[in-house]
Amino acid sequence: MQEFTDQMPGDILNFPMVPIRDVVIFPFTKVAFKIGRPSSVKALEKAMLGDRNIFLATQHDATVDEPEANQIYTTGTLGRILQAQKLENGQIKVVVEGRERGQSVKVEQFDGLFYATVRKIASIDESGYRTDGLLQKLHGVVEQFMRISPDAYTDALHASLRGNSASQISDAMASHLRVDIAEKQLLLETVSVQERLAKLVDILEVEIEKKQLDRTVHTRAKKQMDKHQREYYLNEQIKAIHKELGRKDEKAELEELKKKIEEAGMTIEAKDKALQELSRLESMPPMSAESTVSRTYIDWLINVPWKESSNELNDLGVAESILDEDHYGLEIIKERIVEYLAVRQLVKNPKGTILCFVGPPGVGKTSLGKSIANATGRKFVRLSLGGVHDESEIRGHRRTYIGSMPGQIVQLMKRAGTKNPIILLDEVDKIGKDHRGDPSAALLEVLDPEQNNTFRDHYLDVDYDLSQVFFIATANVLDTIPGPLLDRLEILRLSGYTEREKLEISKRHLIPKQAEGNGLSLEKVNITDDGVLELIRHYTREAGVRNLEREISSCLRKVAKKYVTSENKEDFRVSVDAEMVGQLLGKIRFRKSDIGSKSEVGLVNGLAWTSVGGEVLQVEATIVNGKGDVTLTGKLGEVMQESAKTALTCVRSRALELGINPEDFRTKDLHIHVPEGSIPKDGPSAGITLATAMVSALTRKPARYDLAMTGEITLRGKILPIGGLKEKLLAAHRFGIKTILISVENEKDLVDVPEEIRDELTIHCVDTIDEVLNLALENIEAKPDVEVVNTPIWDTHLGQTGLTSVIE
Repeated sequence: MQEFTDQMPGDILNFPMVPIRDVVIFPFTKVAFKIGRPSSVKALEKAMLGDRNIFLATQHDATVDEPEANQIYTTGTLGRILQAQKLENGQIKVVVEGRERGQSVKVEQFDGLFYATVRKIASIDESGYRTDGLLQKLHGVVEQFMRISPDAYTDALHASLRGNSASQISDAMASHLRVDIAEKQLLLETVSVQERLAKLVDILEVEIEKKQLDRTVHTRAKKQMDKHQREYYLNEQIKAIHKELGRKDEKAELEELKKKIEEAGMTIEAKDKALQELSRLESMPPMSAESTVSRTYIDWLINVPWKESSNELNDLGVAESILDEDHYGLEIIKERIVEYLAVRQLVKNPKGTILCFVGPPGVGKTSLGKSIANATGRKFVRLSLGGVHDESEIRGHRRTYIGSMPGQIVQLMKRAGTKNPIILLDEVDKIGKDHRGDPSAALLEVLDPEQNNTFRDHYLDVDYDLSQVFFIATANVLDTIPGPLLDRLEILRLSGYTEREKLEISKRHLIPKQAEGNGLSLEKVNITDDGVLELIRHYTREAGVRNLEREISSCLRKVAKKYVTSENKEDFRVSVDAEMVGQLLGKIRFRKSDIGSKSEVGLVNGLAWTSVGGEVLQVEATIVNGKGDVTLTGKLGEVMQESAKTALTCVRSRALELGINPEDFRTKDLHIHVPEGSIPKDGPSAGITLATAMVSALTRKPARYDLAMTGEITLRGKILPIGGLKEKLLAAHRFGIKTILISVENEKDLVDVPEEIRDELTIHCVDTIDEVLNLALENIEAKPDVEVVNTPIWDTHLGQTGLTSVIE
């Protein structure tokens, strides 16, 4: 762009312009600064090619990297470039001498740099007695400032007084002042020398007052300070600094705290407690340890939700669709949730509901809690209770202890931010108990609808209403949950999934989730129904779908490796069927033939319930020459040992009817063994299994390999009902057993078993041991020289450390 000096008045010219940050350049001063922006570098180069004249104007906001024309002050300084040096980092260090003031009439941008049309602002000669008087006063103020604060800053101000004219003195001093950019810009825009001198006098007088204030505070604090007053002195210094910086002082903060207490919506008791603590806080030294404790306590009272609530969803259809989308099956659970929502519409403040989902791992207990939160529109928070031993984890610590804090319940309420969240108490059956208290007892008040409207945390020490919280607990077993706590829970069992349900869950949820997690799209890879069934039958044996998800992920990882190493990624397509599953995962881990393929003497299939779902448990019995001793092995619990003794007495009382020689009980030893001896086994449902194994061994009649049974026995041969029937029948179906014996009194429980499972099983409801033996033993006399084969086969994945098989 060319200069148009011949077309403009003499005092209006075009110059390259550089916007500068955090500095205001005055006439009669030399300033060094760095230039790094491309537009500024180009402007500098343009000026260097010409007469080295450049227009310098300050940005409004120093943080803006590429300012617009309206973001730059119009009044600036026309300067001459004295020196320009390129640095290693690409920036240019510039030394500029300010010549005269100028005002940009128009700012344009061409070729990547700013050009400013500048009108020069001539200095007004204001020499005379008024100017001389202002200069004399300025000298006096600077001398006074030097006496109060003799340092390099005041030396620079004193050196500015050596200028040749009042205008030079005022500009040089304005350049050295430590004031903000806006105030310096105002001095630059002040054309009148007398006005500039007057403003400088005012600024320096304010600086002198600040210095005197600092000295006054320092002197007063020093007089009052002794060995116990150092802290007070520091606080006085902080107050003075805050006051000068315009920050809120302690009093303003206390007023703000009081306002928050008034607006928090606390109960009368909590509000009184908070105001009482606030009055104590006002009388404490701000930096004392006790002040911090009080302030923290008040903050907790304010931040716990007292009135904020989530707006619940009232559309039952939407809630049902959310539950169906997140979970396949579990119809009873979903129906219970929809019932709860329906009641919420009819009753304004219903009693709190505490649901407890009980089932083996991997059936979706925790994820179901999240789905309920989505379906109800509430906030969701989770507390894992596994291994918690300390009662204070629930009720909090009393404030007399160092580092005390509220319990997890109050912390969860604060995290949720509403007074009606869903709180999931995970693994409630694994709560510990030791010298620090019993957390399960502390949960009684939390989960009791009649008490939790006045829950009292030890730290808050005020009543807090938990009645609007929707509590959901999860557990693997009920045996370890204390009775009083169990009494407050509404038990909903998640027994496990059938093969068909696992297939649907895999197709709807597991495969899409794992495909995304392994960086594959469903267009690139597809796991067929046969492939999923192969995983279910031969690579997993569980009630839930956790291991199934791991195996699906394992298959997809191997496919991902093939995809990455393939040359033609566009046409890459893989269909994982049953055959490819075998290629990807190797040899199968479980076979349905594990239970056996032929009937054997003394080997009977029983049905057990464990923390990971139902299982098929084999019982072995054999007889050897001896003295009539009975040996029980396999780490059996007291209840199971009593069942074995009862079964033996029942068999001995019917020896003649069963074709057993009574002398065998005196001349032969009976050994009963349940394989996997490292795993504890207990529970009242193995009676008929033990009795059948004894009779099979004593009569030499094989027990049917394709039949399993469950039930307790009495001395008179009566079959008693058991629990966990659904889980046990699902286990029998997984193992390929088709015939089941159960107690007549358990017939009513068959309604809980999925219809497709019932259709594939032959279920006999028996009332006495005679009916059991007629169905379970093959009426084939075993030859004396027939070797009794007892094959101790039991589900291999039960051999995990610490797992207990409970037969109930």
